[in-house]
Amino acid sequence: MPKLYEYLGIVLFFYSNEHEPIHVHGKYNGRETKAEIRFWNGRISEILLKDKGQGLEPAKRKDFEQFVRANADEIVEKWVDYFIKKKPISPKIITRRLK
Repeated sequence: MPKLYEYLGIVLFFYSNEHEPIHVHGKYNGRETKAEIRFWNGRISEILLKDKGQGLEPAKRKDFEQFVRANADEIVEKWVDYFIKKKPISPKIITRRLK
């Protein structure tokens, strides 16, 4: 389970046996939400949030969504690096809220 980021306590990660569409999971206090990154004509067209069981509480869900939207290109790069190029991922810890 490669960890990509820790943002304000939310752990963003891929499961090791992932599948398309490209997506990232966010977990906080045992609750989890998934963000799917969708493409149209080779460009990111939308980000859809899907809760797994009990999803993130509303404030953390909003933080997760804002972070994914701001970092979608980098998340896609990490997906390609990990699943296609088989490169290791180094997690980043971010303790300041995005502006």
